[in-house]
Amino acid sequence: MAEISRRRFIQAFGAVAATSSFALAGCGAQRASEADGSAAAGGTADTITFAQGADPRGLDPAYVDDGESAKIMCNIYDTLLRYDTETCDIVPGLAELPDVSDDGLTYTFTLQEGVKFHDGTDCNAEAVMTSIVRQLEPERTEDMPYASFVFGSEASNNGVASVEAPDDTTLVITLRAASTPFIKNMAMALAAPVVAPSAIEAGDSNENPIGSGPYKFVSWSKGENVVLEANEDYWDADHMPQTKNVIFRFIAENSSRVTALNNGEVDIIDGIDASVVPTITDAGNELFEEDGMNINYMAFRNDEGAFSTVEARRAFCQAVNVEEMVESLYGDYAGVATSVMPLWMAPYDKDIQQTAYDPETAKAAFAELGITSCTMLTYTNPRPYNSIGGQALAEAIQGYLADAGVDMEIVSYDWTTYQTKVETDAFDCCLYGWVGDNGDPDNFMNLLADENVSMNVGRYRSDAYNALIQQGLATPEGDERDNIYKQCEQMVADEMPWMLISHSKNLAGYSPKVKGFYYHPTGVVHLEGVTKEA
Repeated sequence: MAEISRRRFIQAFGAVAATSSFALAGCGAQRASEADGSAAAGGTADTITFAQGADPRGLDPAYVDDGESAKIMCNIYDTLLRYDTETCDIVPGLAELPDVSDDGLTYTFTLQEGVKFHDGTDCNAEAVMTSIVRQLEPERTEDMPYASFVFGSEASNNGVASVEAPDDTTLVITLRAASTPFIKNMAMALAAPVVAPSAIEAGDSNENPIGSGPYKFVSWSKGENVVLEANEDYWDADHMPQTKNVIFRFIAENSSRVTALNNGEVDIIDGIDASVVPTITDAGNELFEEDGMNINYMAFRNDEGAFSTVEARRAFCQAVNVEEMVESLYGDYAGVATSVMPLWMAPYDKDIQQTAYDPETAKAAFAELGITSCTMLTYTNPRPYNSIGGQALAEAIQGYLADAGVDMEIVSYDWTTYQTKVETDAFDCCLYGWVGDNGDPDNFMNLLADENVSMNVGRYRSDAYNALIQQGLATPEGDERDNIYKQCEQMVADEMPWMLISHSKNLAGYSPKVKGFYYHPTGVVHLEGVTKEA
C-alpha cells in the first residue's frame, strides 16, 4: 500500500510542479521593467513586485475573508492596534493601548492626532466608529464574512454592544460580555482595518479602497495586478514607506511564479511548494522559512449528504493515511496535524488523538453504511496552508477512498469562485484551511461555532461546543482557559466535523537584493519597511 500510495502522490504532485510557464511569454519584458523600477535616491529601486497566486476577493476588509486580499489590504489600511513585526504581540497603532474597565466591558482608545485618510479627510474617532458600526447588527449585511467573528452578535451575547466617539481622539467600545481575544481582534487584517467614510459612502470601497496606511491604492487590473504608491504624508514616522511603488502581481501557477522570480520579473513570491525550493535557491534567491500559524483540513458536510453521521465521518478518516499523505506531498515543509491549532500554540494537548488509519475497518464500515460514492469540492490555487493546491491533495484522498470502495468525484474551481461555491453548492466534503489572525486559540476553535458558512463551511452545529467557546471568550488567559479549549479539541477529535491534515511552514522566495522582508505569522506581508537594491 505504501509504495502504491507514494507513486500516486508523486504523479499528482508532479502534475502541479510541471505546469508550464509559457503564460509569461509575450508580457515578460513589460513586467520586468515594472519590477525593476528606476533607481531611486540612496541606490534603491523605486518599485517592489510581490507575486501571489490569485486576485484578492476585494479590497474592503469588511467584505472579504481571504489571505490574498489581506496581504494587499494591510498595506493600505491602519488598525487601532498592531501586531509586532514578527509576533502577535499587541502594540499601538492608530490608537494607544486602551484603558479597560474593571469589569472588562469598556475599552477607551486614545487616537493619534491629525491622521488623514488618503483622500485628505480626517481619520478621527467618528471615522473609526463609522467603519466599525456598519459591521454591527442591525447594519451588518450577509456579505460581511468576518463581522460576527470580530465584533460578535446579540444572539450569542458576545462582541460589541456599542461604539461612541465623544471627541476626535477618543473612541469608547463597550462589549456585551468580557472577551479575552478582543484586543488582539482589533489588530486583525480583516474587519478591523479602518476604511474612510468617503469610500463607504461612495459604495465602491471593495474596488477603490481608501485607508490611512503607508500605501495608497492606484489601480487594480483584474487577473494582472494591484498597484500601490507610497503615502508620503503617512502619520507614523517609524513606519514610513521606504519604496515608492508596490505591485502585487497575480500568477496562478507555482512554477510560473518561480520562473518570474528567477528571471528578475518579480522580487518576492509566496505560495511555493517543496518541489520548487531547489529551483529558487539554486538560482541564487533567498528562501523565507518559518513555522506557520495555520491548519489544512477537509471539512465534512455535517448537516446533509454522505457524511452527516459520525459513523460515516469516522469511516472516511480511517480510510485515509494522513501521515503518509502529508510526508509524500509536503516533505519537510509541513507537519501532520494532530490538533486544530498549530502544535506550538498553547493549549496544544498531545494526549488528544485523531482517528487512526484503519483501511479494512473503513472498507467494512462504508459497505455497511451503503456509501459507494461522494462528491468533494476543491480549489486549484496554492494556499498558505496547502502549497500544492487543492487538486493534487484531493486526488491523493480520492485514491485512498477508491481503495476503501468509495468513488469520489472531484469538482474544482479557482480560489475566488470556490469560496462562493462552498456556500451555494451541494457537496459531501470540501478542502479548506485557515491562517490564524491573531495568535489566540479562540481564533482557531471558534470557526466551528460560527454561524457564517464562509467560516464554518461544514455547517457543524453543537450547542455544547458553542457553550465552551463562550466560556473561552470570557475566561482570562491561564490554565482554566486552556482547559476549555482542550475540551473543544477533544470534541473535534470525537465528532470529526473536519479531517485534520497538516500545518504548513510559511514559505516565500525573494531576491537577494530585497532587504527587510518578513512574512508575518498571520500570513500577511507589510511592505513599508522593505527595500530593494537597484
